[in-house]
Amino acid sequence: MGIVIALIVLIYLASSIRILRQYERGVAFLLGKFEGVRGPGMTLIFTPFQTMQRVSLRTVTMEIPSQKIITKDNVSIDIAAVAYYHVSDPEKAVIAIENVYEAINQISQTTVRKVVGRFSLDQLLAQTIDVNEQIKNVIDQHTEPWGAQVTAVEIKDIILPDNMQRAMAKEAEAERERRAKIVAAEGEFQAAMRLGEAADIIATHPVALQLRTLQTMAEIATEKNSTIFFPAQFMTTVHEAIATLKSDSEKT
Repeated sequence: MGIVIALIVLIYLASSIRILRQYERGVAFLLGKFEGVRGPGMTLIFTPFQTMQRVSLRTVTMEIPSQKIITKDNVSIDIAAVAYYHVSDPEKAVIAIENVYEAINQISQTTVRKVVGRFSLDQLLAQTIDVNEQIKNVIDQHTEPWGAQVTAVEIKDIILPDNMQRAMAKEAEAERERRAKIVAAEGEFQAAMRLGEAADIIATHPVALQLRTLQTMAEIATEKNSTIFFPAQFMTTVHEAIATLKSDSEKT
């Protein structure tokens, strides 16, 4: 009889053994009352007097489903996001809320809709980091009493209506054309300034024009043309240069 009782006790003790992993905590209850939070390793739970619920402390990746949102400037868009959270207080996560994952999922959807509605489409596209931070802070305020902490919220997809995509494409094309025209006008302006400076130099040094003419003739010659026209002004200047050289040689 004693052996049977001892065997029953051993079986009962063996069935009372619980193993908690490093990332797990056990919220223990004694006769329905909160007893404490068990750490990782081996622990004993004497049923039916004691019960224990496991809680994971690892970061949870939660998809926030795509939903239609109207921005501040009355543009209808579809937004999908992702949130990251982890349980910071196992006691609250078990006692204060029935299903912490479902609660965070629902509050995340309503928060995304509420926060995004405060921004215009241009602000939403340009200030995504600020929008993500605001969404995270609002969600975190709701989840703190539940023993969960939201570490990040990221908007991962923004779907625009087809007509809005076409309008934005036209706007971008018009902007590129505007920049191209400005660059071309700036180039013409700089070229005109350089030509004006060159004209001033040529005006003070007439021979420079002839040198430029010779250079042009040399470029024409590379094209294997059979006929080259010499401007009359060039020939006059050549005669003047020859006369000047003669007078200089006579003086010496």
